[in-house]
Amino acid sequence: MERTLIILKPSAVQRALVGKVIDRFQQKGLTIAGIKMMKLDEKILREHYAHLVDRPFFPSLVESMTATPVIVMCLEGRDVVEVVRAMTGATNSRKAAPGTIRGDFGMSGQENIVHASDSPENAIIEINRFFRPEEIFDYKPITFTSIYAPDDLA
Repeated sequence: MERTLIILKPSAVQRALVGKVIDRFQQKGLTIAGIKMMKLDEKILREHYAHLVDRPFFPSLVESMTATPVIVMCLEGRDVVEVVRAMTGATNSRKAAPGTIRGDFGMSGQENIVHASDSPENAIIEINRFFRPEEIFDYKPITFTSIYAPDDLA
């Protein structure tokens, strides 16, 4: 099974949307392999958003992402990166389709509720950035055979 990193941003924490967002992932049939609350700092944000450090909006991104603790999760499932990206919607919440997390809960490009890994390769890097190996659990929920057909697992 593939894994991906999710960050429920301060905009989700401040607006008490954490439970609703987690519920969507669980209702989809994704497994939570790791979850914790943590306070981000500029050092980890510079590493995580290295591709944005030189952009003029980076200081406001740091301010936003350090406003409250965040919830970081490792989700697991078949094609989970692609599935989660579809569920989260466009980065700019105003352009995200209704029915997506950002489309239903957001109105901003920056305050857009959730971060999701953009590729399986980056997911591995990001999970290792935010979780120690012993914080990720390998188990199969009792509902596993109701979520996946045998040929989904081949």
